[in-house]
Amino acid sequence: MQNSSIFSLLCKVALCCLWVVTGSTSANQQSQLFTSKHYTLQVDKLAQLPGAPWAVAWLNASTLLVTLRHGELLSVDLNNIQSGQQAWQTISGLPDIWAQGQGGLLDVVKGPDNWFYFTYSKPQDGSGVTTLAKANIQLNELGQAKMNSWQDVLVTDSASSTNRHYGSRIAFDAQQHVYFSVGDRGDRDNGQNTQNHAATILRLNLDGSVPSNNPFVGNSKVADAIYSYGHRNPQGLAFDPKLNRLWAIEHGPRGGDELNLIEAGANYGWPLTSHGKEYWGPIKVGDAETMPGINSPHKVYVPSIAPGSLLRYSGTAFPAWQGDLFSGALKLQHLNRIIMNPQGMPVGEERLLEGLGERIRALTVDPLGNIIFTGDSGNLYKMRPK
Repeated sequence: MQNSSIFSLLCKVALCCLWVVTGSTSANQQSQLFTSKHYTLQVDKLAQLPGAPWAVAWLNASTLLVTLRHGELLSVDLNNIQSGQQAWQTISGLPDIWAQGQGGLLDVVKGPDNWFYFTYSKPQDGSGVTTLAKANIQLNELGQAKMNSWQDVLVTDSASSTNRHYGSRIAFDAQQHVYFSVGDRGDRDNGQNTQNHAATILRLNLDGSVPSNNPFVGNSKVADAIYSYGHRNPQGLAFDPKLNRLWAIEHGPRGGDELNLIEAGANYGWPLTSHGKEYWGPIKVGDAETMPGINSPHKVYVPSIAPGSLLRYSGTAFPAWQGDLFSGALKLQHLNRIIMNPQGMPVGEERLLEGLGERIRALTVDPLGNIIFTGDSGNLYKMRPK
């Protein structure tokens, strides 16, 4: 063989090796390892989505529904991701959405009636109001997600001159009630104003009617749908079916994020009580941190982590975490594990994935018990034990 031929062959081998190494390095960049108290965690980046995901829900065992705050609903086929095909498609049929400030297309959860329930900010008189809606979404014969029968369940009385604090998360109990949260809409006076729906957690039947045993039914001073009030901006709800409890996590002002156990008819204090400070100076918000007649939080975050979701873990991939609560942290960019004791009460926390550099928001669990989550960057991730 001539020297030139040998050189040419060596160059081809070198280029081939370089391609393999480069491809391997690129693939490894899609997975990262993190440590926790019980597990080595592998975080796989699944996809980059075209917007800021706000919520995720399972359409079937391999397809996710994802809401984007700017007003777009996606179906994401995880099988397509694995095969290198187009990962997502847009689902048509949404109503007009007020995607201004903190408003937009917000939560999505599959209800016990197999309808998908949404919260979104509905345009109304030049502003937006938090609205609960539901729709039937199914896959057609081509495997495409199609929406049918969009219905507004409750357009809340929560209008405001600001575009802040819409809430809003959804949860269901074992009696087929739907709960959803509404923020104070940037108006502190709404915290103790029970004539409208702002700064509350509401409870309805699945058809939108008010349960006859709601705590304020028949009280002319309180809207019938209100289940609890005095909330600033709850962006996480999780129902514990084992202990029949509803947990909510909400944003404080500057410090003072709260984890609350929600009880029928209870007042959670905003803005009379708070553990946070004013944004404009080192002055505490409210008259005190606690008051008689006001339910105090079971956990407070100072400084704020900015909680954007709440999940009660019941999967099998992480058995040591059974029954714990998880919240995505926006400001402090981590996954917050709230450690629960056998009685189902918080006793500590662990901050996971602090080096990921993501404002973690939406959370769900896949059929194997792995945690699926999103970042405001548009990244979709899976966290599993290594």
